[in-house]
Amino acid sequence: MATSDWRLEGEWIKNCNCAFGCPCDFNALPTEGYCKGMVGMRITKGHFEKTKLDGLVFAATVDFPGALHEGNGQLQPIIDERATPEQREALFNIMSGKNSAEGTLFQILSLIVTKMHEPLFVPFEFSFDKNGRVARVVAKGVLETEVEPIKNPVTGAPHRIQVVMPEGFEHLAAEVASANIRSTGAIKFETKGTHSSLANVVQTPEGVAA
Repeated sequence: MATSDWRLEGEWIKNCNCAFGCPCDFNALPTEGYCKGMVGMRITKGHFEKTKLDGLVFAATVDFPGALHEGNGQLQPIIDERATPEQREALFNIMSGKNSAEGTLFQILSLIVTKMHEPLFVPFEFSFDKNGRVARVVAKGVLETEVEPIKNPVTGAPHRIQVVMPEGFEHLAAEVASANIRSTGAIKFETKGTHSSLANVVQTPEGVAA
């Protein structure tokens, strides 16, 4: 069970190699049989115990040979270089899953990731417009991803669709969009026109609060 007081409020992005409408959200198998992707968050307000985390960005690239619940995944943490040593330790304490209840996002990640690559500390660029379905994350020298609305294949008009998950452990509702990803760190891959989820989230030791 959770042992520490922490909270992360902010803008959440999940981009992967699957077709629009991430199969994981539907307990289905990955589009291509495997999952390569990234998650990222700009913390608008957050803390771990007495350490404030407001304004920091973190991300991670992941690689799973099959469905996520089958495990055997790899993950590389990417942390905002502006984070102080205390803030870095705080973020690692949250991401470790050791301070979260069973069945919550970071606790689940701790079970399905078997290889953790060395963390990177780099400058970030982060722009995010959930309702516009537009976002961009750059972790200098290691990761770039852009998000735009899905386009109607006939008219080219922006297409809007949402996923609502009342019992979701990652988010409760997200806008679905189209992503390009270029990952050049320990986990290398590139996608064009693949899935993106954009959400405003509140994560706590007991799970998603909003």
